[in-house]
Amino acid sequence: MMKDEFICQGVLHSGAVEGIRLFNEKKFFEAHEEFESAWRAEKDDIRNLYQGILQVAVCYLHIKRGNYNGAVKVYGRSMKWLKDFPDVCRGVRVGKLRSDAEAVMKEVQKLGAERIHEFDESLFKPVVWNEKREWVCDRCGSTMQEKNCKVTCPNCGNRFDCSDLNIYFD
Repeated sequence: MMKDEFICQGVLHSGAVEGIRLFNEKKFFEAHEEFESAWRAEKDDIRNLYQGILQVAVCYLHIKRGNYNGAVKVYGRSMKWLKDFPDVCRGVRVGKLRSDAEAVMKEVQKLGAERIHEFDESLFKPVVWNEKREWVCDRCGSTMQEKNCKVTCPNCGNRFDCSDLNIYFD
């Protein structure tokens, strides 16, 4: 069941913004701390997005520390938190994060507990976040506008649902 579109409107908590910055610098413990502060501050279901990204950060931290079982366990938790969000929520490319984390775990499982120390950290991809939530029309090149999870080109009328926005990035 997909999260309500309303939840994905609005801006990220400042702790989540800082958490994304730290995650993208591969400072996964520190990112976890920032996402936890954002999670504690929120009262609605957007806190589940923060919890999911937090869990991906913890999973990656376990991988860096060579903790195979911890990585597998926390990865499963992270996907439970992230599975119901659309591909883009509050400008965060949640669908890409899910697929990136899945690719990481496929490699971890291929290596197994004995060889996890051989993991290639270049497989850790950044969380992609479009702060301005601006999109470029693929038909005419104009800046598209998002409102209520509908993205519309004011120039040519081209229109997409926000859950279709992954076509612009994949």
